[in-house]
Amino acid sequence: MTWLHRWIVDLFDALAAWFYRRKYKVVAEQLGRPSHEAEGRRRGLIILEIDGLAYDYIRTALKRGYMPYLARLLLDRKLRLARWHCGLPSTTPASQAGIMYGNNWDIPGFRWYDKASGDSILCKLPGTVRAIQVQISAGRRGLLRGGSSYTNMFDGDARLALFTLSALGRDRVFENVRGLGFLILFALSPIRVLKAIGMSLWTWLVYVVKRFRSWLRPRGSHFTFLGPLLEIFNNIVFREVTTFSVMVDLYRGMPAIYAAYTGYDEIAHHFGADSPEAFRALRALDKQIRQIDRMRQVYKERSYDLYILSDHGMTPAVPFEWAYGQPLRDLIAQHTGHEVHSAEEEQGGEGLPETRVHFLLEEVRGLEARPHWQLPARLLYATRRRLEEHLLAERLEAEWDLSRRGEIAVRNSGSLSHIYFDVTPRQMDLSEIVLLYPTLVQTLVGHEGVGQVAGREGDKVIITSKDGTLWIGPEERQLEGEHPLSRLGDRDWAIDQIVRLVSFPHAGDLILFGAWDGERVVCFEEQVACHGGLGGPQDHPFVAFPPTRPLSPWQITNAEDMYDQLMAVYGGDGEGLLESLPELEDVAEL
Repeated sequence: MTWLHRWIVDLFDALAAWFYRRKYKVVAEQLGRPSHEAEGRRRGLIILEIDGLAYDYIRTALKRGYMPYLARLLLDRKLRLARWHCGLPSTTPASQAGIMYGNNWDIPGFRWYDKASGDSILCKLPGTVRAIQVQISAGRRGLLRGGSSYTNMFDGDARLALFTLSALGRDRVFENVRGLGFLILFALSPIRVLKAIGMSLWTWLVYVVKRFRSWLRPRGSHFTFLGPLLEIFNNIVFREVTTFSVMVDLYRGMPAIYAAYTGYDEIAHHFGADSPEAFRALRALDKQIRQIDRMRQVYKERSYDLYILSDHGMTPAVPFEWAYGQPLRDLIAQHTGHEVHSAEEEQGGEGLPETRVHFLLEEVRGLEARPHWQLPARLLYATRRRLEEHLLAERLEAEWDLSRRGEIAVRNSGSLSHIYFDVTPRQMDLSEIVLLYPTLVQTLVGHEGVGQVAGREGDKVIITSKDGTLWIGPEERQLEGEHPLSRLGDRDWAIDQIVRLVSFPHAGDLILFGAWDGERVVCFEEQVACHGGLGGPQDHPFVAFPPTRPLSPWQITNAEDMYDQLMAVYGGDGEGLLESLPELEDVAEL
């Protein structure tokens, strides 16, 4: 019986290999890429990214049966599951830059502002992402060199990059398949085509029903065709095309393949990280994983290691505007607009004369005397010292353009917000901000929706909250009151990440983190689950990896560390470097 069972399995594997060879041969020939024989036959690397899926929520999805195939891989110990720290900011640009190049320096969020040029940076534009890749890849080898990148932000030096923002326009789909384009892809996969069409029609129908229900509500709603079309293309069409492309690359023997599936992230933002809608997206992704892994195991022209991971997590959130009746930008305008307006009226926006300095000096002295003032005493002291400088008015006039006091840029990335003041092109110290906007910092520090405010004062980093303030210098730390990060579990890690974030050249003059109450985080965008800042599952993505190729997930404090560990195995000749990795110890499993 054992012999018969082995014979049946071998026969099935042979038939499956023949099927895959016949199915993907035409497409592989049309691609016309050179052979990889010259690279040798080192083990290949497949990384499947589930955008935004936190370690906590993949465990929930596995226990509830939404990902049966991945659960089987874990139970059979073909993969091991662990959590890791993605670092700050907990966003896709920073995380993918770290994973693919080992460098995410000066990527302060998903959106930020360049004070020197006045440019707004948004990591959705191909030209912007391409410029960022040039910056982070200088002198570094990409993880995907010679391989393929699908639906990513950065290409990791991949030879073929489709639906990848940094490479958009470099490799066109119709050119890569020599004119046959999607006709070949769909013609060879009629079942996949019919499934995609059926799911698209169902998605459209669900959208229409939801819109019809919203019309019955008093507030009404506006029906647009763009919303469901984007969901169909992103969550269905791109998903099917990506899976097919990965399977073609397995046939071709590409050395490294990285494919990102973004459907869960977008659904979770609007419905919740553990919502039925989001978990249904995971069920569909589990089927994609099964298709790819079955071909990996059966078609063995090249041996591949499979990694499944997320770039960051997601934390349940309440939008700032919903909770407090106004967006963050309006709150900031409320506490800066009056001051800016009155200053322009009184002084014409041409500087800060000596009488104004004396007035502010007396105000600050009065604030220092108030026992319940929210700002830390050392910060008020630093502000007073600046006011007491003999040539303050002349220095301010030379360094600051006070006519631009009202030009304030707010750039939100989930529960993280950067605030920039355009009175000077350089980054401002906290005492300078208090000087120009006396009530703003106090209001933000004491606001219930703001967990922490971070900034700089000379060579020191300041992290402050309504509970206390931490001063972090090159050689020492000083704490006033309670620890501002007392509600976070990984306090030391959070301190290191905030200090690093504040040191970025394009970080805001003020950096705000939404308040975390242990269950939900305050989000500065209209999302019911978000990421970008600190607190909850957003900081803890997952990785499922082969036990024979052990990582050290507990040692990863930033996505850059993931790159170092993967490159140690797959960046060179590969196999000889495995012994240099530590043995797998207490990794959390399902």
